[in-house]
Amino acid sequence: MKRFTQFILISLIATFSLSAKDYYIYCATESEDEVALIRFDGKTAHVEKRIPVGVWPLEIEGPHGITVSPDGDYWYLSMAHGLPYGHLYKYKTGSDEMVDRVELGLFPATMGISNATGLIYIVNFNLHGGHTEPSTVSIVDPDEMIEIDRVETGIMPHGSRLLNNGLKHYSVAMMSGILYEIDAMTMQVTRTMSTSPPQKKMNAHSGHNMKKMDHGSMKMSKNKGTSNKDKNEIAAMGEMNHEMPPEKPTWVSPHPNDDLLYVVNNGTDNVVEINVKSWKVIRTFKTDKAPYNCEVTQDGRHLVVTYKGAAKTGVWDLKTGKEIAKFNNTRKVTHGVVISPDSRYAFVSVEGIGKEPGSVEIFDLKELKAVAVAEIGKQAGGIAFWKMEN
Repeated sequence: MKRFTQFILISLIATFSLSAKDYYIYCATESEDEVALIRFDGKTAHVEKRIPVGVWPLEIEGPHGITVSPDGDYWYLSMAHGLPYGHLYKYKTGSDEMVDRVELGLFPATMGISNATGLIYIVNFNLHGGHTEPSTVSIVDPDEMIEIDRVETGIMPHGSRLLNNGLKHYSVAMMSGILYEIDAMTMQVTRTMSTSPPQKKMNAHSGHNMKKMDHGSMKMSKNKGTSNKDKNEIAAMGEMNHEMPPEKPTWVSPHPNDDLLYVVNNGTDNVVEINVKSWKVIRTFKTDKAPYNCEVTQDGRHLVVTYKGAAKTGVWDLKTGKEIAKFNNTRKVTHGVVISPDSRYAFVSVEGIGKEPGSVEIFDLKELKAVAVAEIGKQAGGIAFWKMEN
């Protein structure tokens, strides 16, 4: 009996050891000029290292967006501030040594890498000035670290994401209230639409006839200017009743099936679900205060939304369209979210206020509970998943 009990105990320990995983996440801290590498072992979050970034030791350069290459060998970081332009930095995973950098536009922010082209698409958020001029999406070759094109979109673009097949790129213009689709191959805008829910749309603001509107002319290289006609067309998208739309979209996230998109409307407290084929809003999720980022689990079951204004994180069941959990974050200004490839854990960055440290807070999407917190530098923002190890 004793031997049998020992055998069972050893088997349980072995099974646990095989099933236990380590999850690795990178998170940028904008007011520290650092990137934190965090390891989560299923119970506790460990800050493995804090990586100094940038080239000006006496200046805050503002690391903002971050992503990891599909092969996991490199991570890329947008540095928002510059003289006046920001940069994209390339680092080697593991050693976390800087490899190269390239200058982009005004305030480069979020980014995504296409599985089809291998190129990086970075929105130039352009936080400067009066927020009336259209901005751009920079397209970068990550091997050579050169900007090969810029595509003009709307005012203050954000939430740069691609379909899983890598063929279409999406971003939202915060001050234009418009979702933009870019063909990853041709590098041209192919479709646009208002991000407002259907019941709020006006006929003139419910989408745009691409036959009447030549978005191909909106593509801009470094040496090309922008015509007044193009500027007026883009500005008109967001100036119904002589004011910017109230939606203020801040994020777009594709469903793993590539059939649906989820757009976060920070200004009107909702997330809209868009059918990619019909190019229409098909569902609206009313959220807590000031939603900011979102991501869909790889199994397609859950949508996780960060509520920047409420300091909370919500979990939505996509089958029922109901919010099934809402967590209080440990401090204010909830920011980004990334979900582990096994759909088990959501990793949420929370900025904090003033001298408060930022944090990465981890939520179990199976048990629907908060499980761990990692304290990192001030103003935790951009967050990316690196790898998962047994």
